[in-house]
Amino acid sequence: MNKQYGRTDLARIAAKAMVDRGLTAEFSTASLNQLESFDKSSQETAPDIRDLRALLWCSIDNEESRDLDQLSVCERLANGVVKVLIAIADVDTLVKKGSPIDDGAQQNTTSVYTAARIFPMLPERLSTDLTSLNPHVDRLAMVTELVFDAESKISSSTIYRAKVHNHCKLAYDDVAAWLEGKGDIPAGVRDVAGMDEQIRVQDAVSQKLRKRRFEQGALEFRTIQSRTVFSGDQVVDVEQQQPNRARQLIEELMLATNGVTARFLAFKGYSALCRVVRSPERWLKIVEVAKDYGEVLPVEPDSKALETFLRKRREADPVRFPDLSLVVVKLMGAGEYALQQAGAAAVGHFGLAVREYSHSTAPNRRFADLITQRMLKAAIVGAPAPYSDAELEALAKHCNEQGGDANKVERQVRKSEAALVLQARLGEVFDGIVTSASSKGVWVRVFHPPVDGRLSGPGAAPHMGQKVKARLTLADVERGFIDFEEVK
Repeated sequence: MNKQYGRTDLARIAAKAMVDRGLTAEFSTASLNQLESFDKSSQETAPDIRDLRALLWCSIDNEESRDLDQLSVCERLANGVVKVLIAIADVDTLVKKGSPIDDGAQQNTTSVYTAARIFPMLPERLSTDLTSLNPHVDRLAMVTELVFDAESKISSSTIYRAKVHNHCKLAYDDVAAWLEGKGDIPAGVRDVAGMDEQIRVQDAVSQKLRKRRFEQGALEFRTIQSRTVFSGDQVVDVEQQQPNRARQLIEELMLATNGVTARFLAFKGYSALCRVVRSPERWLKIVEVAKDYGEVLPVEPDSKALETFLRKRREADPVRFPDLSLVVVKLMGAGEYALQQAGAAAVGHFGLAVREYSHSTAPNRRFADLITQRMLKAAIVGAPAPYSDAELEALAKHCNEQGGDANKVERQVRKSEAALVLQARLGEVFDGIVTSASSKGVWVRVFHPPVDGRLSGPGAAPHMGQKVKARLTLADVERGFIDFEEVK
């Protein structure tokens, strides 16, 4: 008889996975002691901090999110021009470089999210309160100001510090349902005069930005984002998280902000910690995948050609497109942090079709963004850079390593959650697609529920992208192991 697992068991499994990967699951005594020294009412003041609290700022995030990193607001100008302001939580105002909390954040470099327990990069009193852009409180922020012309091209931009006030906290799904005509206006939008116009204008700008990115060769993937469903303390299902207009709205504004951040630092003559995806080393493998679908890609990496292929497949087979996306993502290789020296040519981000790109929009949960925030503060006032090139290079390597381990923890725990759902279905046959095939093994993703596992079977090994039927043979909750065997 299978053991009855609940949320507490999954939290324990997650904590063990953290430790096994060299990540810390608890905050140090020094960090907690520093936390006690913070005064909730304290607010930094300086001549260069603007007062923008009267603007109709709002946040759009997951329903359950409590670490709010960004707000947005816009203003219509003449001739179709729109000014958009993005406020990013000023975490550095309390978390100073070299402090115990900063040292702790540098250890993991990121928050780790599992369904049963979140392991925040910063103590919760900071990330969900003192530095979170919570509704109905005044907060310090780094503000990126972008002016878009009638075609939503950036005509000017700048970055400065300001006081802001979140007038309403909104959730992705509620806003999307309203924007897409599938639901009522969210209460937060309805209750704040002028907020409906705010959201609709920002949505219009973001959709134009999205259209242009793909025209320039940005790649649109749609990998499976799964979400564990609880009923009380028990896991009852794994479901797919769907993309929507509200997520696209925030995604496009954050992408624009991150691009402006990198260009701002370069213009000011400062080095940066950039996010890069180099030209795919396994491009010829991607060419082979396209050939299996009857498409021909050039022998040299070409993002526009790849996006055309992906768009065709998305239209032809939307149900299976997430699995093709996963195959191509793995062949492209993961994004990574890299030192961008002042004055040097940018490596660029192949998937986004941009040259300059720095993570800056989530300093409560990504250490790289906190580093960038400190570089921005120095650049704004012309102060010496808080990090040398050698420090940035070492931190890039460390963030890549720890971020990779954090991703492995999240994947492992998702598989433990999925194994719990699948325990009662041993022996069943599922439809799936091969997502990885190498000397290390073959991996398959099944469609319903959306989970993956190791695939074994007689005869020739299946190739990446091949559809298969797979019988479930193992669902090990403790280790997060899910095994299938191919059914011929």
